[in-house]
Amino acid sequence: MDVDAYSLAHRRAWERLDYLSKRNKLTGAEADELVMLYRRTSQQLARLQSHSPDPELIAGLSALLTRARGRVLGTRADTWQGIGRFFTHRFPAALYRAWPWWVGVAAVFLLVSASLAVWVDRFDSARTVLGISDDTADLTAPGGAFETYYSEHPHGAFAAQVWTNNAWVTAMALFTGVLILPAAYLLFMNALNLGVSAGLMADAGRLDSFFGFILPHGTLELTAVFVAGGAGLKLGWTLIDPGRLSRVEAVARQGRATATVALGLVGVLLVCGFIEGFVTPSPLPAPIRIAIGFTAEALFLVYVFGVGRSVVLEQVGGPTDEPGHLSTSNL
Repeated sequence: MDVDAYSLAHRRAWERLDYLSKRNKLTGAEADELVMLYRRTSQQLARLQSHSPDPELIAGLSALLTRARGRVLGTRADTWQGIGRFFTHRFPAALYRAWPWWVGVAAVFLLVSASLAVWVDRFDSARTVLGISDDTADLTAPGGAFETYYSEHPHGAFAAQVWTNNAWVTAMALFTGVLILPAAYLLFMNALNLGVSAGLMADAGRLDSFFGFILPHGTLELTAVFVAGGAGLKLGWTLIDPGRLSRVEAVARQGRATATVALGLVGVLLVCGFIEGFVTPSPLPAPIRIAIGFTAEALFLVYVFGVGRSVVLEQVGGPTDEPGHLSTSNL
């Protein structure tokens, strides 16, 4: 089956079903048409599930049918149920579909950071090139700026500040990704900051303190940055290579997936802010603080590769009731 040709042939009918399912009031003829289009589109979805390798097309039609079913049955989708299904279906599926991109970003980011850390630690030339002062004791000494940064403000206010800052960084990585170079620059600057800090702490013989303060919140926080960067770069690459769709359609589709990731990451960053505000500066032993961070990271990965993978496989292999807005450029 030529999926693109099939979608083009039925696009107007899907658009009409989308329009009727959104109208507040229907005439008798429009109600009959809604039922007819709903049944026909259900059959078309079943056929696509047997032939189409495009999970986003299937998810879009499933969302349309979910909304249309509510009109056919005379019911409205519950708002809280929709929010719940966003976090159980749409968000994890979007994360899973983009995982090769953000895992790739993570690998390059960590390699760059580690290389910079070794350079700063072992070679005096690094300080000259990067403009780092020879005297960094105020930063690296016990009780120095690196450690007091996490405890100099009230925990609640600091958590809110961290959440806002991280949300801004991830938003920039997501939505500058369409231009590629700005997102790559932003990611590099974050890798540079992390690498230089690690190198200076290593040079001072205080790597234990570095990891003790970075790993509790940084593991999940950096993963959120990787996800944002990967999703943003995927959006940018779609602009370069739209595949078989038109460039406008491909970018619009991927843009909606990127927006889903952006919205979901707000919740992830809220968890990061809580950990950085209350766990990282706490008097708990470092192994316990690090264990809390690793647990949060493990839960996130299970969420992506367990829940997300299951949802994507469900969308490809069988019917799914994924609610959400459907634009005809998804079809």
